[in-house]
Amino acid sequence: MNIAPPRRLPWLLLISAIIFVADRLSKKWIEAHIAIGGAIPVIPRVLRITHWTNEGAAFSLFADSPHAVHAALIGFNCIALVAVFVAMIRLGNRFTFTTVALALIFPGALGNLHDRLAYGSVTDFIEVHIFSYHWPDFNVADSAIVTGACLLLLDSLLPKRHAEAEASLQS
Repeated sequence: MNIAPPRRLPWLLLISAIIFVADRLSKKWIEAHIAIGGAIPVIPRVLRITHWTNEGAAFSLFADSPHAVHAALIGFNCIALVAVFVAMIRLGNRFTFTTVALALIFPGALGNLHDRLAYGSVTDFIEVHIFSYHWPDFNVADSAIVTGACLLLLDSLLPKRHAEAEASLQS
């Protein structure tokens, strides 16, 4: 008797929901408590909580572009969201670097898309300085997307156990 393993998709969706809610709540808190351009030092000369808006893509790319570019970014974001969600459903039988990465990328992209559609810009509020380098301000959604992308990269670099097992069976 072959018993199918339980689907992990509900847990992956729970991870996504928690990140989406954390992103929304953190942005709302920032908007209510810090004036645009204001900052609260957390670790002097290293980390500040700020309040900026970003009308462009990641790291303010395309912020000064024509409306058509903004519309294209929103369209691309929608296509990417559907692709990530479909992949998460198809692969949602187990926890892997890939499925967890998708569970992080999905709410990050959804959170920033929500802001672009609802407000025309995204609230960024985490400012990091490392020595003389200033990292562009970002938010919880951005952090989730970057973490998910790093997990996908790590997964692509790790050897695949199932591929090795199939190769040894064919020998």
